[in-house]
Amino acid sequence: MRLCLLSIIAIFSFAATAVEAAGFQTFSVPSDPGGPALEAAMWSPCATAAKDIKLGSSVIPGVRDCSIAGQNLPLIVVSHGFGGSYLGHRDTAETLADAGFIVVAINHPDDAYTNEARFRDYWALISRPSDVRRLIDFLLGPASGPARIDPNRIGFFGFSRGGYTGLVLGGGQPNFRAWFSPCTGSNAERCTHGSLDVWSIHSLVHDTRVKAIVIADPLSKMFPTSDSLRLISVPVQLWGAQFGGDGVFPEDVATIARNLPGKSEFHIVPRAAHFAFIRPCPDELKKSRPNICVDDASFDRVAFHRDFNQRVLAFFRQQLGVGERP
Repeated sequence: MRLCLLSIIAIFSFAATAVEAAGFQTFSVPSDPGGPALEAAMWSPCATAAKDIKLGSSVIPGVRDCSIAGQNLPLIVVSHGFGGSYLGHRDTAETLADAGFIVVAINHPDDAYTNEARFRDYWALISRPSDVRRLIDFLLGPASGPARIDPNRIGFFGFSRGGYTGLVLGGGQPNFRAWFSPCTGSNAERCTHGSLDVWSIHSLVHDTRVKAIVIADPLSKMFPTSDSLRLISVPVQLWGAQFGGDGVFPEDVATIARNLPGKSEFHIVPRAAHFAFIRPCPDELKKSRPNICVDDASFDRVAFHRDFNQRVLAFFRQQLGVGERP
């Protein structure tokens, strides 16, 4: 395990690695016996100059429904945190798409901001990995164009519960019994779906098609030992905020860093709290959601994301490649 202490004041410039802008489109994965419909957003290489796209209350740069530039491209699936959405990491998605990746983010039905029951529903910890598998099945099957996605070059990016999702997809075996027991006090809500036998690792989905994983401040408490991570064989880039937050504790992330097998790297972000990994917020959102959008005065989220996005890009380039098939 390699530990890298980042200097937040160091700003990595955006070198011109591609002349393409990010194409953008939204779509749905139909419901099936495996789960409900999934709402998704896709960023892709596009040879047309970006314009402003109005999406609800957000304005994002891109080209609506642009023809994908290239074939046999690597795919990155993005998984948001608790109560998040597929737009929470769009700056990272845009960076990857500009560099030649297809990037698809989903709203997890059991865990997105649109789910009013999310504060009581922990079933998402079971359904999230299945959501990702169903998305990949759809992208390689009914939604597949003329060989746009290389099925041998699929990566994953996840934040918070999305980071937990990536660990499970890669082969992680969470210890739910340790996390949920006892079913009293503050843990009582977590046990509303019946006995702990429901929360079984046998219900979880792993996906060997995922070849490289980036996880930021993952929900970590249920991976307390090296045995819970021993089956992860793909390269992992792990990020942790110095101060943690929202149920993610720095010491638990550090435990994962120590116990990850294989080719993994660990980056600690000084002076950062948990939500620093979400894209920088516009001013109006800073006013309405200061708990998510406002950082300590000593931390520059915009500068950090310039660095962060380039490091994520470099990792996926190294592990999956861009351009010709390896």
